[in-house]
Order: sequence, then structure tokens, then C-alpha cells
Amino acid sequence: MAPPAESSGEQTHPLYGRDRLTVDGLLAASVPSNDQLVEAARLWIRYDGFPGAVDVQRDLEKLLRLWGLSREELNGRCRELWAAGFRPGQGAGQATAQVGSGFDSADSET
Repeated sequence: MAPPAESSGEQTHPLYGRDRLTVDGLLAASVPSNDQLVEAARLWIRYDGFPGAVDVQRDLEKLLRLWGLSREELNGRCRELWAAGFRPGQGAGQATAQVGSGFDSADSET
């Protein structure tokens, strides 16, 4: 999935296609889960100040309005989650967490 061309000076983020689908899924949540809060904060960090993906940036702003949060409140809630021991994928049967390198030491030769 290619990002819409807003202007010739915009860059295309290498993870745009995957992130676009994630943002679309987040927009469907009127009350965010812990995983969704962390996912939104992660995407804010990735796209804040990025010279492109304007549609993703607009939708992240829309997401905060939908959830009734400011960016500071989103970050504060995420800090509380992490401090309490939260790790992505703990809830809602999410099979894979998007933290770490993906290296599975159980698959390595012994």
C-alpha cells in the first residue's frame, strides 16, 4: 500500500503500509485497550515530525480526539502501564508482540 502523494517534498516511510493498517484498526476502537494505547503512542513517536505520511499524522490526531485524550495524557497513561509491568500482547489474545528484535533463542542451535 503506497501513501497518498501530498507534495513532491514528502518522504515515504518504509513501514507506512503496515502502520496505515494499524491506524485504521485503532480508529475503529471507541474505547482503547492497553495494547491500543501503547500502539498509538508508538506510532506518534514514529511519525512525529516525519516529512511525509500526512494522512497517518492526521489520523493519529483524530484518534486522540476520538479517545478524548491529549498527547500528554496518552503518554502519561502509557508510562503508568509500563511502570506497572505491562508488555504488549498480554491481553486480548494478541499472538505477537512488536517489541524486541524478533530473535527467538529457542530456535537457535545448541
